[in-house]
Amino acid sequence: MNREKNYAKLLQDATPLLTAGKGEIAKSARPESIVLQSSCKKLKSKNRKKAPDFHHCVYVVLLDDAVANHPSVLKVNPKRDSKMPCVYVGLTGLTVEERFANHQAGHKSAWAVKKYGIRLLPELFEYLNPMPYEDAARMEKDLTADLRSQGYTVTGGT
Repeated sequence: MNREKNYAKLLQDATPLLTAGKGEIAKSARPESIVLQSSCKKLKSKNRKKAPDFHHCVYVVLLDDAVANHPSVLKVNPKRDSKMPCVYVGLTGLTVEERFANHQAGHKSAWAVKKYGIRLLPELFEYLNPMPYEDAARMEKDLTADLRSQGYTVTGGT
């Protein structure tokens, strides 16, 4: 519940800053990260289930507006607001910085990020991470839907 409230608040705070500064978000818009380190410790008891592996992350990449000219992007964003930024939403088991570098280097990259990726937007995802894979997969879809509903042009998030 707390994550969802933080997420909704973040989107409200970050949206005007994104649109006003062509993708530049003030550091003051960044919420404190939620740290779940205590949940990452393995349980010692053999009678208990293994603790969930909290190393998966969702991430958002700011894309150049030219990506919106592609028919495949327009098809999945029929209600896009041209004043809102174009973004890519993804999920990774790596650090988000490593994953972004892989996209740019062409290693298992999404075409939109390789060609149009500008930078990560930690303001939109940092407080959500880390989480178990199942939660990350669900969060990727939810984040994609939420950003689209606010007018963002979104790729990825499958």
